[in-house]
Amino acid sequence: MASILDEYEDSLSRSAVLQTGCPSVGIPHSGYVNAQLEKEVPIFTKQRIDFTPSERITSLVVSSNQLCMSLGKDTLLRIDLGKASEPNRVELGRKDDARVHKMFLDHTGSHLLVALSSTEVLYMNRNGQKARPLARWKGQLVESVGWNRALGNDSCTGPILVGTAQGQIFEAEISASEGGLFGAAPDLYFRPLYVLNEEGGPAPVCSLEAERGPDGRGFVIATTRQRLFQFIGRAVEDAEAQGFSGLFAAYTDHPPPFREFPSNLGYSELAFYTPKLRSAPRAFAWMMGDGVLYGSLDCGRPDSLLSEERVWEYPAGVGPGANPPLGIVLTQFHFLLLLADRVEAVCTLTGQVVLRDHFLEKFGPLRHMVKDSSTGHLWAYTERAVFRYHVQREARDVWRTYLDMNRFDLAKEYCRERPDCLDTVLAREADFCFRQHRYLESARCYALTQSYFEEIALKFLEARQEEALAEFLQRKLAGLKPTERTQATLLTTWLTELYLSRLGALQGDPDALNLYRDTRECFRTFLSSPRHKEWLFASRASIHELLASHGDTEHMVYFAVIMQDYERVVAYHCQHEAYEEALAVLARHRDPQLFYKFSPVLIRHIPRQLVDAWIEMGSRLDARQLIPALVNYSQGGETQQVSQAIRYMEFCVNVLGETEQAIHNYLLSLYARGQPASLLAYLEQAGASPHRVHYDLKYALRLCAEHGHHRACVHVYKVLELYEEAVDLALQVDVDLAKQCANLPEEDEELRKKLWLKIARHVVQEEEDVQTAMACLASCPLLKIEDVLPFFPDFVTIDHFKEAICSSLKAYNHHIQELQQEMEEATASAQRIRRDLQELRGRYGTVEPQDKCSTCDFPLLNRPFYLFLCGHMFHADCLLQAVRPGLPAYKQARLEELQRKLGAAPAPTKGSVKAKEAEAGGPSRDQLKADLDELVAAECVYCGELMIRSIDKPFIDPQDYEEEHRSWL
Repeated sequence: MASILDEYEDSLSRSAVLQTGCPSVGIPHSGYVNAQLEKEVPIFTKQRIDFTPSERITSLVVSSNQLCMSLGKDTLLRIDLGKASEPNRVELGRKDDARVHKMFLDHTGSHLLVALSSTEVLYMNRNGQKARPLARWKGQLVESVGWNRALGNDSCTGPILVGTAQGQIFEAEISASEGGLFGAAPDLYFRPLYVLNEEGGPAPVCSLEAERGPDGRGFVIATTRQRLFQFIGRAVEDAEAQGFSGLFAAYTDHPPPFREFPSNLGYSELAFYTPKLRSAPRAFAWMMGDGVLYGSLDCGRPDSLLSEERVWEYPAGVGPGANPPLGIVLTQFHFLLLLADRVEAVCTLTGQVVLRDHFLEKFGPLRHMVKDSSTGHLWAYTERAVFRYHVQREARDVWRTYLDMNRFDLAKEYCRERPDCLDTVLAREADFCFRQHRYLESARCYALTQSYFEEIALKFLEARQEEALAEFLQRKLAGLKPTERTQATLLTTWLTELYLSRLGALQGDPDALNLYRDTRECFRTFLSSPRHKEWLFASRASIHELLASHGDTEHMVYFAVIMQDYERVVAYHCQHEAYEEALAVLARHRDPQLFYKFSPVLIRHIPRQLVDAWIEMGSRLDARQLIPALVNYSQGGETQQVSQAIRYMEFCVNVLGETEQAIHNYLLSLYARGQPASLLAYLEQAGASPHRVHYDLKYALRLCAEHGHHRACVHVYKVLELYEEAVDLALQVDVDLAKQCANLPEEDEELRKKLWLKIARHVVQEEEDVQTAMACLASCPLLKIEDVLPFFPDFVTIDHFKEAICSSLKAYNHHIQELQQEMEEATASAQRIRRDLQELRGRYGTVEPQDKCSTCDFPLLNRPFYLFLCGHMFHADCLLQAVRPGLPAYKQARLEELQRKLGAAPAPTKGSVKAKEAEAGGPSRDQLKADLDELVAAECVYCGELMIRSIDKPFIDPQDYEEEHRSWL
């Protein structure tokens, strides 16, 4: 057998390519260039399958990529189109003359029904290898089957509907399970539900379709030769009785609603269009005598499933009589009629024939045409050939049809991915709305097109539609790119002019008050729109000029606030002497620069409120920037002016903690001029350290001197550590103040004595008060009677100094006694030290023969050794080795030097000439050993500081740790 249905190996050179629908041509339009670089693939492409049947084809059905055909009267051919090279041939084994009347394949491609002309029905499952008779169905010539898409699966059909040539509708269910010899039959039940009648009585059920709506309702559409019936009702929810009996029971007493047409083909056929395999159908087409009834399917309607119905007449030369249609399939926008010698495709939107595809006579007449909803492929066959139609991008030119019908929304929906076509649709919609005087809608559409801007603007101007023009300009403005600044400036300026002109025209008309308010609100919405903010900001200068030229100060301020141009707003209020409003703007927006700029103006009119605003701003303001405004304001010298300045400066110093010298100097000047009582308190609060005060000391001294504030001057002198000047000035004010100043140089007794002598001289010579002079002498322990006597006059008697002289003599006597006691204590201490030295020279220790070195544990007496008072004993070399690592580097160098010199020095012998020569040329051997002992044996290595300093030293040297660690393994 030749290769069957291998679509990928079939040469396209043998395909018949058919272009349907409107031709795809470039649409010249402003802004787009549509150049078609390669030939566009047609919508319907016919392809003959490379298959030569061994017998004539009597029937063919396709579903879910499963194709079944009957050959002759006794052969079935099943093909999985995914594995087209592996067909499954099944012999029916019929001995009678019964032929295949019709075949029905469910939506899953699993359940095949073969209706025979002998009123028998055979069932075959996709996984089965033989056809099984349905005994309960015998005696019925099956014309149609309504599959259950909701409940059907690969193993069971679920409740289905069966229509017969006698007009009866049966409900049945088939199971694919195969029992043994006495197993259950595949047909679980087969019971009648309803009989369809026409005027002459029962009529064959030509088509059956069953669907379930989203709300759970069931819908059944059944057709006869002239009528289309609708059965609508609630589906049964019981799992054991999920059938159609309840739905049909509602029409026992009255017939269901139907459509009837007079002409008769002797048969009819119903086709559905389903966008996706698992979705609900959206459109239907009923082929009957008067033409094709086409419409939409709406499961949400309560009374009828059909909507938007219309009858398309058959094309010329097609209809009852000589050339009737044999079958129909429905796609998204076309229905295809099968005739004996050709296929004609009709657009469901216009009723125009867009395809006439003739077949060669050698293939014989066409028998039928079917559609595989899962793939969208269309299949047509004759007795000797099979053809397949590919449907590609069927909706590509539908937008043109909707455009011609003025259904612009649908036209735009089907050309969203084609900007040139979308532009054409929008331009046509805009023109249509303009002609209908729907100017605002027209403006919105024009703004989305690439039409010439000037033409559209002139069009609205000639029609005197300023509102629509403004809408057009706003839409254009919203669509500009950030780089198109020039266009943005033009549009924003033009829109502002339009609004201002309209407001000016409406303002004086009392009858148009509401319109004026609406226009003003639209203008403000335009000015405050976030989408236009960037463009308005860039054009703010020209817009302000327009507002000024129209004298619209209200919107000038409104626009300045929106643009955050608060400087202009504050300046406007100040010019109109609305100082409190200006301050309110400053306080609301809290911009320090605006405060600096407008404070000199505002402080002259509302000083208290302005200072309150300054204080509320807190640290956001730099007080140095406000000093010029305060200086200009306080030059008048009035108490209120100075008090407001002092209030803010005190806030800066006391609350904000300002340390700037300029601020403190200015506060000093204000105190000196307006509040002298606060001056000294401020200076004392600032402290007496010259490095911690924040004002200029020399400036403060000069300021206090100019205004005659002597106590303040004394304080500044004290801070400057000019104690002599402080005492001199304090003596002019108060002796007690001078005494305080004289005690300040605590570390310089000579200066302090000098200052007290100044005070004493002043008291004796200026005030001539001996008692006060004696009090000064008592206040300062540095002064003696002999220091003060030269200041007294000669006529003063000794009685005035008797007590002072006696006190002085007692002090001298006490000092002499203290010195004698210290000398006695020093003599006793020297004697104790000499006794201790004598005791140390006589101390000794005993070494036993069995004593060992504390380091190496060898007998001690074998080599030179050291014995410490703590009891530890070391060989000399062991002690040297233990002490060396803990010595500083310079002591280690000294130790090596001593060892080297000892090694080079000759051994001592009595009367040795060489020893005497060595002693004459350098330190003796004994001296070297003494130095070595001082380094090595100054303290016990285990009990001295060396051991304490080595407490953080690890027991194992880090460099030797790895080796030591391996030795333990």
